[in-house]
Amino acid sequence: MDDRIVFFFDIDNCLYPRSYMIHDRMAKLIDDYFMEKLNLSYEEAFELHQRYYKDYGLAIEGLVRHHEIDPLEYNSKVDDALPIAEVIKPSPKLRAFLESIDKSKVKLWLFTNAYKTHASRVVKALGVEDLFEGVTFCDYAEPILICKPKPEMFERAMKMAGVSSKDKCYFIDDSFTNIKAAKEFGWKLSIQYLDPLDKTPSELAGHYELREFEEIRSFAPEIFK
Repeated sequence: MDDRIVFFFDIDNCLYPRSYMIHDRMAKLIDDYFMEKLNLSYEEAFELHQRYYKDYGLAIEGLVRHHEIDPLEYNSKVDDALPIAEVIKPSPKLRAFLESIDKSKVKLWLFTNAYKTHASRVVKALGVEDLFEGVTFCDYAEPILICKPKPEMFERAMKMAGVSSKDKCYFIDDSFTNIKAAKEFGWKLSIQYLDPLDKTPSELAGHYELREFEEIRSFAPEIFK
């Protein structure tokens, strides 16, 4: 029986810095998609994109709910259209950190609101795809999208990663909302990753916040070699 801790890692703006501007590139593609598919002006597209992101956590969920958009087509025009390999390069620093985690005690697992193709492209570009044992993603092929911060998404992540105890679930994400939800869900360790460009939040979302992964050693020494 595998009773290891599962350390869930968010991907975008967490495994790589915000300065890569992947989110900004994606936002432009989303706005373009709204304009094309819904016949909107830029201002209308931008406003609707932001509203859906605020209401649902994902722009695509608003599109599926209200406009009968094919989410897999959306993925091909947005996430999969990003020039990932041109922007994201292998990260020896990230790889060394992940390799310092004791795999006999910890299972590394990706946990993203993106589709599986985007997740795969990013970790491959970073040169760390072989260090993770699996991925829980937002399945765009489903009729009802399940994504963070919904409790059902945390339940799905646990089931896919093969862990039954919330006391064995560790999680890092750049999203205040997702980290707060993880703590409320009962996961043992929830950590908000703050990019160097981020302001320090006025309140703590989870158990800890940090700007360098190496800081995890100070409050979770048990997971390292």
